[in-house]
Amino acid sequence: MKTALSIAGSDSSGGAGIQADLKTMSAHGVYAMSAVTALTAQNTTGVTAIFEVTPEFLAKQLDAVFADIRPDAVKIGMVSSAALIEVIAEKLKQYQARHIVVDPVMVATSGSPLLQQNAVTALTQHLLPLAEVATPNIPEAEILAEMTIQSPADMEKAAALIGHRYHCAVLLKGGHDLNDANDLLWRDDTATWFHGRRIDNPNTHGTGCTLSSAIASNLAHGMALEPAVRRAKEYISGALAAMLDLGQGRGPMNHLFALEGAFFGEVK
Repeated sequence: MKTALSIAGSDSSGGAGIQADLKTMSAHGVYAMSAVTALTAQNTTGVTAIFEVTPEFLAKQLDAVFADIRPDAVKIGMVSSAALIEVIAEKLKQYQARHIVVDPVMVATSGSPLLQQNAVTALTQHLLPLAEVATPNIPEAEILAEMTIQSPADMEKAAALIGHRYHCAVLLKGGHDLNDANDLLWRDDTATWFHGRRIDNPNTHGTGCTLSSAIASNLAHGMALEPAVRRAKEYISGALAAMLDLGQGRGPMNHLFALEGAFFGEVK
């Protein structure tokens, strides 16, 4: 069985972060592992508290995983401080990790900030250069590219700037009222558009975490980047189309929409 590691924060409501990553990886037939960067008190309406682990404890988690069950891919999500980012980069280089997907989580779906200001520099200096692909949304890409994005042409320009600056492929996610379901992959000076299926579902909590974990899962299976992205977008569409409706805010998706079997579903 292929393996994947999620390095991210815990979402107590289960829709994003580590919990979304583990569900997504499991749904893709990958053995999922985790290294928790922070505990969050959050639900579909917002984040009320963040409790970081220490850099030393995060290092111990990463050592424990890589020393025993080596991941075939690594997904990195919310890392809210520079010290934690530096530990992750050091350990990924030490263990020569492969197929690294960086989701530069800066703001929650609800609008709550998740990244300390001093961590942005550490993210760009230490993590993005290690990534096979980074998956920013438009607000995150505006920070990374230092420009305003208002059109598809702006998306192409921003993705190229980020890719050249940090030497990684970039999947710039549409959404945020611009090309709602269309994402742009910039790689090796080539722009490839992925036109998604627009699904009228307001419950989008954890879509970014889920997409990046799906990409990492597909890379773990040995897929090339472009088909890995295309398959991940198809998975997101299916999870949204299942129309799960939980919580009072932007609810989570149904990550296990395609799971069937004797032990899944309601007990008769």
